[in-house]
Amino acid sequence: MISIIRTDFTNPDFRALVALLDEDLQIRDGAEHSFYAPFNKLDKIKEAVVAYIGVEPVGSGALRAYTAQTAEIKRMFVKPQFRGRGIAQNILSALEAWAKELNFSTCILETGKKQPEAISLYQKAGYTFIPNYGQYENMENSVSMKKILSEN
Repeated sequence: MISIIRTDFTNPDFRALVALLDEDLQIRDGAEHSFYAPFNKLDKIKEAVVAYIGVEPVGSGALRAYTAQTAEIKRMFVKPQFRGRGIAQNILSALEAWAKELNFSTCILETGKKQPEAISLYQKAGYTFIPNYGQYENMENSVSMKKILSEN
């Protein structure tokens, strides 16, 4: 059974999962990985979730304010051996619910073209493609998406 807890960047399980995510992204992104690193600093993450199966941390995700109305989904990851079990969808749903509680009406995110499984997850969850935003604007490998949570 999957359980999800709310936490923040100080949680050791969250930090360990993010380290695994960064290892995976280093391989996928290659030389471009160093560009993305400054935008993924953990000390700016106040809302994070960790998914567990039993007592084992198996996945994570986070959100942070992008604007007063828009939350940015960050640091989504599920350990490879636990993929395909709906864990990422549960994490994303938990983050969206939290974003609504914090009065955000929209979620945005950036992922990479070299992460087709992530793109598929987000599309299935109702995210649509948008022009790359902010620091990702001129990044050819970046894919930006958004989902309207509620009409405020």
